[in-house]
Amino acid sequence: MPLPKIRKISLRSIACAAALSLCAGLGSVSAFAQSRDFAETSMAKDTRIFELRTYIAAPGKLDRLHKRFRDHTQALFVKHGMTPVAFWAPVDQPNTMIYVLAFPSIEAKDKAWAAFGKDPEWVKVRSESEPDGSLVAKIDRMFMKAADYSYLK
Repeated sequence: MPLPKIRKISLRSIACAAALSLCAGLGSVSAFAQSRDFAETSMAKDTRIFELRTYIAAPGKLDRLHKRFRDHTQALFVKHGMTPVAFWAPVDQPNTMIYVLAFPSIEAKDKAWAAFGKDPEWVKVRSESEPDGSLVAKIDRMFMKAADYSYLK
C-alpha cells in the first residue's frame, strides 16, 4: 500500500499548535469564543478565547516593532485585561511577528481592544514610534476556542 502524501504545514498552523500546547500549562490563560467551524459538541464548555495575530512589519521596521512590544505594548495589553500568551519571531519568515492573546470571553476581547485603542499612553507610544510611517504593513488575526479534547479544557 502506498504511503499517503505528506501535506505541507503552514507557519500559522504550527504557531497555533504551539500556542495551544504552551497554554496547556497556563491555568489562567483564556481559550477562544465559539467557532462557527466546529460543532458545539466538539467544543470545550469554556467561554475563553484566544486571538492569534500575525504582523508583517513594514520594510526595515521589524526591530522597532519588537522594541515597541517589549517596552510598551505588552504592558498595555495587561493593563486592559488581555493575557499575553506568547510571542514568536519566525525563523523562516523574516519581517514577521506572531503572538497570541487570551481573553475571558468574546465580549471581554471587544471591550479590551476598544479601551486599548483609546488609551492615551498607547496613542502617544504609537505616534512616537512611527515618525516615518506605520511599523506594520499587514495584520492577520484568527480567533480560536479550545476543542473538547484539548489540554485547555
